[in-house]
Amino acid sequence: MQQENISDSSGKKEYVRTMFNDIAVRYDFLNHFLSLNIDYLWRKNVISILKPYKPKLILDVATGTADLALQATTLNPDKIIGIDISEEMLKIGQKKIFDKNKESVIQLINADSENMPLESAYFDACMVAFGVRNFENLKQGLHEMHRVLKPNGILVVLEFSKPKKFPVKQFYNFYFKNILPILGKLISKNDNAYMYLPESVNQFPDGENFTKILTEIGFNDLKIKKQSFGIASIYIGIK
Repeated sequence: MQQENISDSSGKKEYVRTMFNDIAVRYDFLNHFLSLNIDYLWRKNVISILKPYKPKLILDVATGTADLALQATTLNPDKIIGIDISEEMLKIGQKKIFDKNKESVIQLINADSENMPLESAYFDACMVAFGVRNFENLKQGLHEMHRVLKPNGILVVLEFSKPKKFPVKQFYNFYFKNILPILGKLISKNDNAYMYLPESVNQFPDGENFTKILTEIGFNDLKIKKQSFGIASIYIGIK
């Protein structure tokens, strides 16, 4: 299978769905291993940002194996709905939810995050970790998040970004382009998945470019919280 050029958004959605279905079994291990468990801390920071808002209805977009949704149960919400296009990722997420006895709180839906089968103005909070850069149509996905949020609802987006400062920038670029694809390929047995990751991060409009898009969509009071020297960023916006 040749790697598709994701710079052309046509067909990206199906490519992403197939790729994540393929690596689902090893996804959690690879996530934690390749990030040295820092990804857990970043998700914890997302939950800390949401805590003062005391959201009762939470949407987790591109929920994957439901890691962020499970962490969000510490907020004591009435309901968390996780949505994802990858059936195999959701199967693993569902097992984790069952093992942790959280079926009464978390509901997983296999659906397109860019066309959500969800009620408008329903959720108090919407969160997404490492998902928006995978959208085929970024603005459409963000429009959907805006639509399903209540007025004054909060959006929190955790996504990889591109560090700017020496020596983090140089180390990050070397690791992402040379080490991560090799380790990812060896462990996941997928030739393309961890080549896709640095390419998708490189193409994502991070920092102020992303907040400009959020402003266009209709979000206000935008903030950026850089994580781990700018390796990732948390974006916060209010509807």
